[in-house]
Amino acid sequence: MKTMEFGNHSGKKVFYFHGVPGAVSEGALFDKVAKQHSLNIICMNRFNLHPTLTGQAYYQQLASFMSETAGTESMDIIGFSMGCQVAIEASLLLEGKVNNLHLISAAAPLEAGNFLGDMAGKPVFTLAKKLPAVFFLLTHWQSFLAKLSPSLLFNMLFASAQGEDKNLIKDDKFKPFITPILKDCFNGHVKGYLRDIKHYVAPWQASVGKCTTNTTIWHGEEDNWSPPAMAHYLKQALPNCQKLELMAGLSHYSCLQAASEKIASQLAQNNDQSLNG
Repeated sequence: MKTMEFGNHSGKKVFYFHGVPGAVSEGALFDKVAKQHSLNIICMNRFNLHPTLTGQAYYQQLASFMSETAGTESMDIIGFSMGCQVAIEASLLLEGKVNNLHLISAAAPLEAGNFLGDMAGKPVFTLAKKLPAVFFLLTHWQSFLAKLSPSLLFNMLFASAQGEDKNLIKDDKFKPFITPILKDCFNGHVKGYLRDIKHYVAPWQASVGKCTTNTTIWHGEEDNWSPPAMAHYLKQALPNCQKLELMAGLSHYSCLQAASEKIASQLAQNNDQSLNG
């Protein structure tokens, strides 16, 4: 499986599940802090896996790769947005090997609450659930936009930005960072994107209740991509959720940026404690 690694390549292994839309280069947000804390952030190009690989076979492929890569070492997992679902499903197949699971701006199961009405992605998820053929056409139109006018696609996706994300999209560094990620997703890996959306809108609430990994949730109070009600649900539903940290004024990507340094510091501290017995 193709990967992209950030931080210290000989450091403690941490597997990062990017968002949807997203790409492995999203992990670059962790590069600087991962180097500071001797962490090896490994981003798997899961969208590149063959599109016929779905359901448990898909999650097993990811978990097997993670297990083989980590070898005899334990690992930590970070999930962002809809990548949190894939992170949870993979962790269920890695029982005893995962120290900590960190969920950032986590998207919870749609069937677990009345979340959809507060989500910026409501039209997309509604189509994916009820009119998959129309959703397929919409996605390929977005793919066309990613080639023809990536700036227009960026503006469309972030038109509903709230909280600190409003300032983030005006930042000179953010658009050049996120635009290639969108192009990568919708140009080269659209089938993988479609698979993750299909999995997300299907029922998966049972997996949340089975996830016994020590979990921390990081969530922006102004998030309208993954409403805060999702974070509160996950806090109650995950058997070993240690903490929900709500971050004032932050939304979706601004929470990712703010949480990255805190998570890296916490993982390094946990690793030091483990080494010192």
